[in-house]
Amino acid sequence: MGAGAPERAPVRRRGRRTARPDPESGPVGGFADLLWRLKKEAGDPSYEEMAKLGAAASKSSLAAAAQGRTLPSWEITWEFVRVLAVDRLGRDASATEKEWREQWQRAQSGRAADETEVEPAPDPEPVVPPRSRVALMVAAVATTVIAAVVAVVLIVLNDGQGVERAEAGPVAEHDDSVFEGDITYPDGTVVPPKSSFTKVWRLRNTGTVVWANRFLARANEQPCKAPDLTPIPQTNPGETVDIAVPVDTPAGPASCKIYFKMADEQGRTFFPAKRPIFLDVRVSER
Repeated sequence: MGAGAPERAPVRRRGRRTARPDPESGPVGGFADLLWRLKKEAGDPSYEEMAKLGAAASKSSLAAAAQGRTLPSWEITWEFVRVLAVDRLGRDASATEKEWREQWQRAQSGRAADETEVEPAPDPEPVVPPRSRVALMVAAVATTVIAAVVAVVLIVLNDGQGVERAEAGPVAEHDDSVFEGDITYPDGTVVPPKSSFTKVWRLRNTGTVVWANRFLARANEQPCKAPDLTPIPQTNPGETVDIAVPVDTPAGPASCKIYFKMADEQGRTFFPAKRPIFLDVRVSER
């Protein structure tokens, strides 16, 4: 910059502020406004922060839920609400889930009512002159006779050759899981600072797909440290598997609640509609 040139004030970039949805726009807009207000009440964290807090949904899905354009699925709704109302504001999980599920169902019912269209009355049938009716009847009889003759010819041609039956298509594969329980360190366990322990969960493969090359992916950051990806032993349909994750505790007192989702090597999650599994311990000298 040349001598004597006036200094330019630094340009401050402001992040985009999320526009509040219109609660008067309809059931979907009203429900989105409830989510928007909950987010503000919880300190207005970014959607990236909500994902780090353990919401098992993408940032774009969380953002879309509070925009009011479409009604989010119940699974996305609960992840949005859980990390804010339960984890951040400390509300009771069961009561909160019941309250918000009722709100979501009302919005869903209201949306369905708005989308219902009244079917237009059918056009009246044209009046056919008597002679035309006779002609139509003759044409119908002729068509029926011709169809019968064609059917007989086809039966004769296929006689003794067998009729080829359509083969049934392949059965679609189904990938699913059931959480069977905590094997070690149940929720609320007190663990000492500067220590290590292994958290173990048990899952069952209830689908028809073999679980191979799958991992348990950590979904958020907490004072306790755990690997980003933990291998899951190969599991056949119908089998159970115990998944062990090593955990290191911090040097001082803390509460640790780490969420995990099943994922592949690239971090793409399976079962996006299911809740994540988690460990929930308290770090203390006892």
